Amino acid sequence: MRIVVALGGNALLRRGEPMTAEVQRENVRDACRAIAPVALDHQLVLSHGNGPQVGLLALQAACYTEVEAYPLDVLGAQTEGMIGYLIEQELGNLLPPDLPLATILTMVEVDPDDPAFLDPTKFVGPVYTKEEASALSADKGWTFKMDGEKWRRVVPSPVPRRIFEINPIRWLIGKGVIVICAGGGGIPTVFGGEGRILSGVEAVIDKDLAGAFLARELSADLYVMATDVQGVYLDWGTPSARLISRATPEEISRHEFPAGSMGPKVEAACRFVSETGNRAAIGALSEIGTIISGSTGTHIVPGLPPGIDA
Repeated sequence: MRIVVALGGNALLRRGEPMTAEVQRENVRDACRAIAPVALDHQLVLSHGNGPQVGLLALQAACYTEVEAYPLDVLGAQTEGMIGYLIEQELGNLLPPDLPLATILTMVEVDPDDPAFLDPTKFVGPVYTKEEASALSADKGWTFKMDGEKWRRVVPSPVPRRIFEINPIRWLIGKGVIVICAGGGGIPTVFGGEGRILSGVEAVIDKDLAGAFLARELSADLYVMATDVQGVYLDWGTPSARLISRATPEEISRHEFPAGSMGPKVEAACRFVSETGNRAAIGALSEIGTIISGSTGTHIVPGLPPGIDA
């Protein structure tokens, strides 16, 4: 099968861990131990999150005031290269030496008229006091919203419209290469001005939606979002919580899931299944083998009789 696997943030950095290179490498090594058997049996494409890494680069840049901090699209490109390097090296150490890997810096077009630009919702960077946020808003034109009791910058999260490097990615897959691409949702870009000039934009594309878009463009048989929980639960956090094992897009969409965790994953899975008729799955990275076989995780599939299998 051709499988697109989107690695969640836990593959690189677990909650509460220091954001050192050594910690991230060890986490990538653990992730690659789970992924390596998949790469031997299937045609594999990988994408990944990059939120903590972009945040760290932004904080480091803020400490050096001689130059203006780099924009989000440039930070996204930097993290795609860094994370791709770690995955290539650690996965390559576990696979036969003649099995090639490649990381592709991936620009993703978004619509400058996307409604997301009118209502930024994606939190980025550190927390601030109200006074600090007001000063930064006046100085840089940033938008802030409350995240708990503190204030954080928010940026637009537009829908992906085109992957510019899709043809090189297809070519590499056809040559048997394991491709790492569309990291962090891809580098957000827009066309604008005379001559339709392509440029980066201050936005963050949802990584799960971008992964679903990538999987569709590659005619993947399966799209897997690997995270740190067993799947999608109804009544999560309550004594009556129960895992959804299988559901159609129509059935699972009748339920609400948190926007900061499972909501985007469920939406991405539903989009992929509705647009392709193929299967999407959400589950624990450590169980990726049995997720692919269909015996663990949450599976969004077409054609089931009405009703959620929970």
